[in-house]
Amino acid sequence: MHYPVMRITAAVAAALAWSAAAYAQKPIVYPAKGQSAQQQQQDDGQCYAWAKSNTGIDPAVVASAPPPPSGPATGGGERVRGAARGAVGGAAIGAIAGDTGQGAAIGAVAGTMAGGRQARQNRAAQQQAAASGQQQQIDTFYRAYGACMEGRGYTIK
Repeated sequence: MHYPVMRITAAVAAALAWSAAAYAQKPIVYPAKGQSAQQQQQDDGQCYAWAKSNTGIDPAVVASAPPPPSGPATGGGERVRGAARGAVGGAAIGAIAGDTGQGAAIGAVAGTMAGGRQARQNRAAQQQAAASGQQQQIDTFYRAYGACMEGRGYTIK
């Protein structure tokens, strides 16, 4: 019943990871004042080192950082809490119907499923936050790099 939601969540997480990798690329540099290829290479290396020392960010390290785990969503206790809530609710309904134990069991199963869904949603939110933080670091580095290269007479896009 909730499988389309899981697929959409997985697709969004994959798209975010891909977009972070796509945006992690170095900006395009044009030698606006006729700098030679050798001069551009020298300026590039110096500006890369300057941006790295001034921001404390190395885009190669940030881009190669492992993503948060994406395996089965089991970590935060959402399933256990869901099972407990479901068992209590199911026992109450079962008491009305005349079978408290069966109601509690059914409620626990339903609660476990709801807790699993919550765990998956929490995992997707963590992955989005990690990708966003990684992108912000890379953007900061390349703003500094671009400022350095512009100061040396290059056009940055």
